[in-house]
Amino acid sequence: MAGRDLRALFGSNDRSLGTEEAFTNREGQWAQVAAALAEHLAHVVADGFDVQDLETARRNVLVFHGIGGVGKTTLSRKLEAALTASEHRPTQWGEPSWPQAPRLLPVRIDLARSAGTDFERLVLTLRLALAGLDRALPAFDLALGRYWEHNHPGESLEEYLRRAGLVSRFAKALPGQVQAALSKAAEELALPGAVGSAVGQVATAVVRAVRERRTTARALAGCPRLADLLEAEPDLEALSFYPHLLAYEIDRLPAKKAVVPVVLLDTFEDTGDRTNRDLERLIQRVVWLMPNALFIVTGRSRLQWADDALQGQLDYTGPAAWPQLASHIPAAREAVPIAPAGMEPATDRQVLIGDFSPEDCDDYLARRLTADGRPLIGDDLRRVITARSHGLPLYLDLAVMRFLEIRRTREPEAADFDHDFPALVSRTLQDLTPDERHVLRAVSLLDAFDIPLAAKASGMTHQAAALRLVERPFVRENQLALWPYHLHAVVRSTIRRADDHTDDRWSDQDWASAAVRAFDTLGDQWAGSTSRSRMLLVACLRQGLTLARDHRLDLGWLGGAAWAYVSDSVWEPLAPPAPAGQASTDRPPGATVLQTPADALVETLSTLAARQREHRTRTADRLTRVIDSRLLPEDLTDMALYYRAKAHRDLGRTGASRQGMQQVASGTTRLAPAARRGLAHLARLDGDFPTAHAAAQTLGWAGRQNRVLGDLAWVHAQMDQAATAYQAARTDAERHGVAGETATSQAQLGFVRAFTDPDTADDDLDLAAQLLIGLDLRATALTTRIAALVRDAGSGGDDFPDRANVLDAEVRASGVRAARTTLALAVCFHHAVLNNDDELDTAIHDLDQLTRGRDYAYYTDIAHFMADRPLQHPSPAHWLDGNQAVRDRWRALVTARQNRLRPTSHS
Repeated sequence: MAGRDLRALFGSNDRSLGTEEAFTNREGQWAQVAAALAEHLAHVVADGFDVQDLETARRNVLVFHGIGGVGKTTLSRKLEAALTASEHRPTQWGEPSWPQAPRLLPVRIDLARSAGTDFERLVLTLRLALAGLDRALPAFDLALGRYWEHNHPGESLEEYLRRAGLVSRFAKALPGQVQAALSKAAEELALPGAVGSAVGQVATAVVRAVRERRTTARALAGCPRLADLLEAEPDLEALSFYPHLLAYEIDRLPAKKAVVPVVLLDTFEDTGDRTNRDLERLIQRVVWLMPNALFIVTGRSRLQWADDALQGQLDYTGPAAWPQLASHIPAAREAVPIAPAGMEPATDRQVLIGDFSPEDCDDYLARRLTADGRPLIGDDLRRVITARSHGLPLYLDLAVMRFLEIRRTREPEAADFDHDFPALVSRTLQDLTPDERHVLRAVSLLDAFDIPLAAKASGMTHQAAALRLVERPFVRENQLALWPYHLHAVVRSTIRRADDHTDDRWSDQDWASAAVRAFDTLGDQWAGSTSRSRMLLVACLRQGLTLARDHRLDLGWLGGAAWAYVSDSVWEPLAPPAPAGQASTDRPPGATVLQTPADALVETLSTLAARQREHRTRTADRLTRVIDSRLLPEDLTDMALYYRAKAHRDLGRTGASRQGMQQVASGTTRLAPAARRGLAHLARLDGDFPTAHAAAQTLGWAGRQNRVLGDLAWVHAQMDQAATAYQAARTDAERHGVAGETATSQAQLGFVRAFTDPDTADDDLDLAAQLLIGLDLRATALTTRIAALVRDAGSGGDDFPDRANVLDAEVRASGVRAARTTLALAVCFHHAVLNNDDELDTAIHDLDQLTRGRDYAYYTDIAHFMADRPLQHPSPAHWLDGNQAVRDRWRALVTARQNRLRPTSHS
């Protein structure tokens, strides 16, 4: 039961003020478990308990929830151990208060994504736990055998258990028990040997026997829903109802073998989110269908099953279904759950532990201070405090006291809580050694760290203090991360920003020296890596850029890292958080002044990453700010010049683009070959194909020669030649390990094949989609979608115009002119194949308006070629092999598609 918050009570003269303390501890959690077990055991052994009752409210769930890293998984494991053997139970937890029989059977299932547990594995884990009973569970095992034969043809259950890592001392027994159930059923029903070995036929025979109430099926006839489950399609949906059979078999175990499963479901938050509850729905069904099992759930947020608003997303919802899960529903705060007649009052089975999730921060603040039964802290203010707290209970506690202090003289405002509490510093540091304090201050400069990074950033010659520090509760751990440790966000912010009155507080020079050490150490880690790890590069850049910007450091190793970042054309987000009190790095152009080279490099790289998600006009404007600042060295200035020229080209600003490309191409920096490729592209956009072709011959790999040749070939309708060039470009990119170029070349390959071989294009586009996973290449992604339209052109589907319109809206938002004109050309191809003259007239008119007097003007020529129409206003394009040859090839592509789509006649 929550106690009174005496500090808050004595912090105000307002006698109407209501307070409630909501924290708990491990001993309290064990007491909750013990009480739940005692109640559950009493319930399942009572005379009126019916395992097949599907309507009675469920009281077989206990939930521990709190913010990540607070120790929920540790608690889950400790509970499993304590329930398995008494010697593993902490002495302070005391002796259990429940009876010795029936025996408890703990089963812990980790639902974390990293554990790879899907619903099928969950059900198998439950059955595996019961394999130690050394007996078949006929009803369940028959259904499981039928499901397995249907969904895993040719794979034995034993082989799957071994491959899936579901290895336990009973793993070998389970397949035999399932087979024994099938064999016994076949024997009792007097099925021939060949028939008896076929799971489907045994199931059919059992269904018939159960429905006819034969004496040979008496053992199974007690489960009236068995026949329905055996007749149902054995898919995942049916599997989710099989736990009903498991509960039935557990209920009919002889007294000497009787068990009560205690299922510990850990990391429940990974089952989905508030918009995707598919796995949660299946798991909830298991809980409902196994009322004789107790489920102990640990996760970041409380279960919302008692919320009527979830009806339709979950099978069983509302306080009537889950009376013990209802007390934390915000809408029901003022109501006390009323127990049905003959039942004890509903107990709160959702227990807060440690830090809070955002929902529970709000719930805590609403409950902590009340007046006349209503939250004293308003909704808006609760949101502000929740955001600043990052779930730290101590911050919430201090914020409540600050609220009461300010309320004595005026109404508290949101700005009052943009505040770091000095008390957090003292409370955090009070039990640390001087060396641990030194390391803590150093790592507060870092988003994440490992032991060597922490030791070097702090200037320590040994790692002992860092090793001790990471054991502290305010240091969070993620073993899957590159650097596994990070400080709790509020602790980190407070250490860096709040007034520090400790005796060993750092001076400004101490902070600056630590920043230099951390910066240099990050550079050493990146430079010393032999694996060319993209993850390490991006992680070092993110932290290094922040340190260099916030502490006005020289660029140092950041220049080389920046070139490595752009070379792969992957474009992971890099923008670091804005310094305290400043706007976000992702700000409108001109919002702040660039003052240091680090400021300029942060803006450059942030812009290059963001250009995949924002209009090219903003990209050009942001890069202009960088160039005009004259803060970057020559090579990095060329980086900004080159990508601004690319943005100008995408926007149709050909003159500005050519000027920028020429400036970079005339130099000797790393982007000079790329700039020469850019000039070839600009010649192609103008229709000066001979110049573009001649320029392409000297580009080599650095200038992406093969891709440029492919771009020239496809506009001449030489699709096979273009495909060969793009394949070579992809091979080059793979050889050099450039992921972005590999994906782009593959997307272009899918695009050209979409004109000639839609079936092969399907495979090409699938591969392009796989290569784009983890990359942020907006223009390339748009290419694949345009290619899909080309692939489907002429199919007559009603959705083609809708798809084209949706894509056109996205292309306009991107500002990528090449994508917009290519999409318009794809629409012309579709109408040409269908001989839709009126629609084609409109499409050609739209394309002409888009390109006349500008780059891509020859696209209108191509549209006329497709329909074999005369040119009213020819573009000034200079085709490599003449106008007529290009016309013939484009027309041939249209007629080939028409022939492909024409129904085949049969004599």
